[in-house]
Amino acid sequence: MNANEPGILSGEYMQLEPLSLDHVMQLVVAANEDRSTYHWTAVPESVASMRAYVHGLLDDAEAGRVIPFAQRRLSDQRVVGCTRFMEIRRWSGGPYPDEVEVGGTWLAASAQRSAINTEAKLLMFTYAFETWKVVRLSLFTDARNTKSRDAIVRAGATFEGILRNHRGSYVPDEIGTPRDSAAHSIIASEWPAVKANLQARLRTTPG
Repeated sequence: MNANEPGILSGEYMQLEPLSLDHVMQLVVAANEDRSTYHWTAVPESVASMRAYVHGLLDDAEAGRVIPFAQRRLSDQRVVGCTRFMEIRRWSGGPYPDEVEVGGTWLAASAQRSAINTEAKLLMFTYAFETWKVVRLSLFTDARNTKSRDAIVRAGATFEGILRNHRGSYVPDEIGTPRDSAAHSIIASEWPAVKANLQARLRTTPG
């Protein structure tokens, strides 16, 4: 496995595993704990829709567009969500990406407001900046999603502005319509401070 294929990324509270169809049933269970927080996020509800969702991500991975992960909580070995590297860009001529986005993230209700999300970000950001040596990592969310925007800033990213009609909306009654996205980024020179912030947050967040 080369550095373009991270494999399993493990922390103290969770690990990121390359997404596979073997995760489908556990993801369905995770997605149905409590669906009230998924207004802004595409989270399949049924086995059939989750299987199609995973198939789509694996097709995108095969094409080199994304690197998707299942998120496993180590305390009970349960799969509790998904996340991915996406918008993988190479422009310097080197072997690894120069820019990447972290997104497509969702977690089961029981894993929200825990160390899982902070540690996942720490693992992914560390891989991007310290193995790939990216110069920019970006994060986007629906401009109306103030909770997600606040969380992204708390993670250490800088708000860059609103991109109008940037992507399709994930809101159920808006599928097929464009949304405005709040754009955030971390650049390589900021990574040491962002890393220290995430490590400090991890020490004070319940597992």
